[in-house]
Amino acid sequence: MVMFPMVFLKLANWVLYQLLANSFYRAARKMRNYDFLLENPSLKSSHQPSLFPSVAKCGLDKRGSDTLVCDIQGTLLRSSQSFFPYFMLVAFEGGSIVRAFLLLLSWPILWLVDYELKLRVMIFISFCGLRLKDMESVSRAVLPKFYLENLNHEAYKVVASTGSKIVFTSVPRVMVQGFLKEYLGVADVVGSELQTIGRFYTGLLDGSGLLVKHRALKDYFGNANPDIGLGTATLHDHLFISLCKEAYVVHKEDDKNSPTSQMPREKYPKPLIFHDGRLAFFPTPLATLYMFMWLPLGIILAIFRIFIGNYLPYKFGMAVAFWSGVHLELKGHIPPTPANHKNGVLYVCSHRTLLDPVFLSTALAKPLTAVTYSLSKMSEVIAPIKTVRLTRDRKQDGDTMQRMLSEGDLVVCPEGTTCREPYLLRFSSLFAELADEIVPVAINTHVSMFYGTTASGLKCLDPMFFLMNPKPSYYIHILPKMPRELTCSGGRSSFEVANYIQKQLADALGFECTTLTRRDKYMMLAGNEGVVHENKSTKP
Repeated sequence: MVMFPMVFLKLANWVLYQLLANSFYRAARKMRNYDFLLENPSLKSSHQPSLFPSVAKCGLDKRGSDTLVCDIQGTLLRSSQSFFPYFMLVAFEGGSIVRAFLLLLSWPILWLVDYELKLRVMIFISFCGLRLKDMESVSRAVLPKFYLENLNHEAYKVVASTGSKIVFTSVPRVMVQGFLKEYLGVADVVGSELQTIGRFYTGLLDGSGLLVKHRALKDYFGNANPDIGLGTATLHDHLFISLCKEAYVVHKEDDKNSPTSQMPREKYPKPLIFHDGRLAFFPTPLATLYMFMWLPLGIILAIFRIFIGNYLPYKFGMAVAFWSGVHLELKGHIPPTPANHKNGVLYVCSHRTLLDPVFLSTALAKPLTAVTYSLSKMSEVIAPIKTVRLTRDRKQDGDTMQRMLSEGDLVVCPEGTTCREPYLLRFSSLFAELADEIVPVAINTHVSMFYGTTASGLKCLDPMFFLMNPKPSYYIHILPKMPRELTCSGGRSSFEVANYIQKQLADALGFECTTLTRRDKYMMLAGNEGVVHENKSTKP
C-alpha cells in the first residue's frame, strides 16, 4: 500500500515532464526559430543544404546486381512530414471509430512533442488491444492503395532498377512489410517490433524500442557497405545513407513541386484492382477532422435519402435527391418495351454498389426486379425495388431468373461482386442463356468520403455509407439493345455473349477487362471465398 503512492507520483512526474514541460519547451523553440526566420528571410530556403545529390541524379543503368537500402517514410512515400494518416487508417479500419477519434484528439499534443514520443503515442493509440488478424486485414486490403497513391516516382525508379532491396524504418514493421514485399519486391524489412499478448497487440514496443536506422544497418550488414542508400535531408538520414557506397536524397519540397514525383496509375508496379476499407480519402489530420464534423449530418442525410427513395414518386424523388446532393447522370436512350413478347427486358450492368439496380430503376422511372447472390436483411427491407436471392446452383438460378423475366424487366450484375477500380471482373454467362432482349448498362460511381462497398465489414451498412457522402454520384450509360445475331438465339455461345458485353461495357466506361472472379476478390481481401452462412450478419 505504501508503494502505490510513490509509483503514482513518479508516473505523474514523468507525464508532466514529457507532455507539458518538455513539450512546451520544444514548442517555444519552434516558435523562436520561426520568428528568427521571419526576421531573416535570406535564411529561408526550399530545403536544407545536403551533402548528397538528389535522387533524380541517380543513374539507373546496370544496377541489377546492386543492393539498395532506404526508408519508406519520407523516401518511398511522398507524404514525408508525418505517418499520421496511415496510423489513422489502422485505427479506423482495423479498430473502431472511437479509436480513430482518440487518435485525432491526440494530434494537437503530437504536434508539440518530438518525433520519437509522437511515434510511440500513435503506435499505442492505434494498436493497444487491436487484434492481430484485424491488422493483417488492414495491411493486406487497405494500406496498399494509399501507399501506391503516395509512392514517389523518382525514388521508385531507383528501387526498381536494383537487384536486392532492404528497407529500414522506425515505423512498425507490420504496417509496411506486406506492401513492400508484394508490390516493390523488397527482400527484407527491418522495422520497429510490437509486443503482443495472445492474439492482441499491447500497443507497446518490444525490448529493443524504436528502430535506429544507422545502427540497424550496421547490425544487418556488418563491415559490408550497401551499394545505394536513399534518404531525406535530415541529419539522421544523412548518418544512415553515409554508410553506403552511393547516397542520394529525396527532398520534401521536390515531392510537392515536381509533377514527375507522383506515381501514375499506369506505372504502378502491380495493378491495384481490389482494396477494402470505408475511407475514400487520405486521412490527414485536417481531412479526418472534416469527416468527424460531417458524420452526424451525413447519417441524417443518408436516412433522408433512403426515405425519399422509398416513398416518393420517381421524378419527384430524383428532384429531391438532386437537391440533397445526389448526382445522377443518364446517357443513352431508354429502350421501348417489346411488343407481343412473352418476357421482359434483361438489363446487364457493371457492378459498383448494391444500389446499382435502384439507381437504374430511378433513371428508367419504372419498377425493376434485381437478382442478388446474397443480401442482408436490412438491405432487403430498405430496397425500394423487388429483390430475389439466387442460390449459386446454376439450374435453380436459371429457373428463378426465367420466372422473373416472365413477370417483367430484370436487372443482373454478372460480375457477381462489386469492384471499385476501373476494371471489370469476369462475367458469368448464365444470363446469356435466358433472354434475347438484352440491354447492356455501363454504371460507374464517385464518392469523396466513404466507400459504399466492403468485403470484410458489415454489408448491411453499405447503402448507408454510400448515401452518407456529401455528393455521391452515379453515371449510367444505357447502350443499344444487343442485336439478335449476337445473342444465343443467333448462334453465339453464352460465353461469347458474356465476353462481348463485358468488352462493350469496359469500352463505354474506359475500364479494363479482367478474368478475375468474385472468389479472387474475397481470397485477396478477406482470406476466404466469400461464401458465408445465412445466420451470419456479414454477407459476401
